[in-house]
Amino acid sequence: MKLVIGDKNYSSWSMRPWLVLKHFGITFEEVMVWLNEAETKAQILAHSPSGKVPCLIADDGVTVWDSLAICETLAERYPQHAMWPRDAVARGHARSVSAEMHSGFGNLRNNMWMNIRASFPGKNATPEALADIARIDAIWNECLETYGGPFLFGEFTIADAMYAPVVMRFNTWQPKLSEAAAAYARRVTAQPAVKAWIDDALQEPHRIPYQDTCA
Repeated sequence: MKLVIGDKNYSSWSMRPWLVLKHFGITFEEVMVWLNEAETKAQILAHSPSGKVPCLIADDGVTVWDSLAICETLAERYPQHAMWPRDAVARGHARSVSAEMHSGFGNLRNNMWMNIRASFPGKNATPEALADIARIDAIWNECLETYGGPFLFGEFTIADAMYAPVVMRFNTWQPKLSEAAAAYARRVTAQPAVKAWIDDALQEPHRIPYQDTCA
């Protein structure tokens, strides 16, 4: 099984299924494509019909692209792992907050992009980005209070993987968070699979100049 991903420093979408595979101990081959280069599109299209990363290529030839679709496929193929909560009510909740992350928060994405190596504290805090952050903070608080932590639904699940790139953004841009949300962000950052991704990102030689600066 192969997972085609972009730079670990920049590719928030790639991070999500990679974390699920890594956290649950599923063996896979990582195929890295540097983003924003002349040959990037062609290299990705060799694996992914969408021309975007991530893309999962299973041993049986099934190809799945899009981070949430990949996570759903992994949960289906490896039911021995509680990638979603076992409880039906919690599972519905987890899928909902994951889908909200997947389809929303455009102002946060546009103003506070993922760049693990960078530090832009206090910058790009537009009212619209702050509104997205407030909603995410509320989601985290509700889940932690309802399910008792330490992660959103107790143990680490796809929902936490979906929000892990947001934690990376918060580490870089350092917006003000509630105490509970800030503590959750620290726990996610310290989670072994997340730490492994961060360590790899810090060692990458590739740079995308326009994402490495912020006015």
